[in-house]
Amino acid sequence: MARHSGGRGWYGKLVGAALGVTILATGASVWTAQAGTSDSPAAKKPSAVKPVSKTIAHASENGKRGINITIDDGPDPKWTPQMLELLRQYDVKATFCMVGTQAQAHPDVVKKVVADGHRLCDHSISHNTGMDKESNAYQSKQILDAERMITKASGGVRPMYYRAPGGAFTPYSRKLAASHGMRPLGWNVDTKDFERPGTDAIIATVERELPNGPTLLFHDAGGDRTQTVEALRTLLPRLKQQGYTYGFPVR
Repeated sequence: MARHSGGRGWYGKLVGAALGVTILATGASVWTAQAGTSDSPAAKKPSAVKPVSKTIAHASENGKRGINITIDDGPDPKWTPQMLELLRQYDVKATFCMVGTQAQAHPDVVKKVVADGHRLCDHSISHNTGMDKESNAYQSKQILDAERMITKASGGVRPMYYRAPGGAFTPYSRKLAASHGMRPLGWNVDTKDFERPGTDAIIATVERELPNGPTLLFHDAGGDRTQTVEALRTLLPRLKQQGYTYGFPVR
């Protein structure tokens, strides 16, 4: 998987505070399609969470004509609601890969994502695309603290997937995430929307690379996402008209 280039400095403002955060989850969470009981300390697997495969998922639960819309780096109070509105308009479900500190800062948006029937994905705390070069202890903190932040912000709904920033998976991080019920999640089509290449370029990338596989990568944070919103406005109905269906990645 290609690693994203370009500015990620906006996360740097959050890292110092995020890495010092310890969230103690108490009580039992409400069971939903994504929910389990509250997590115990980082080194201990939650007893009520069913482990999943540690292989990186790309396929769609909807089969060969299925498409997985995945949206990274939020939630964002401006852009995520706009994307939710579009997804609702075209009756599309998506997977939101959330940065822990963003979820902690915008729990109301996380709850809207859940209320609309979308799935949650753990995207670490600080979006360090060099995580695969860090220690196991660092990776564990990034993944499990983000999991707790997202679960708390959602009101008890757990992430179902883990996407390493920039695809920086390791055997350890994949095994750890899977043991906590989070399937490692890859992508097949990197729309490059983070680089803001233009709405037409984002659409063209999807149409050109969709034969590579069903999981499409978009972003709802990290800067102006107008191009992404407009690309989705065109792509969501167009791909449906071409006989594709929208679903979730396999678990």
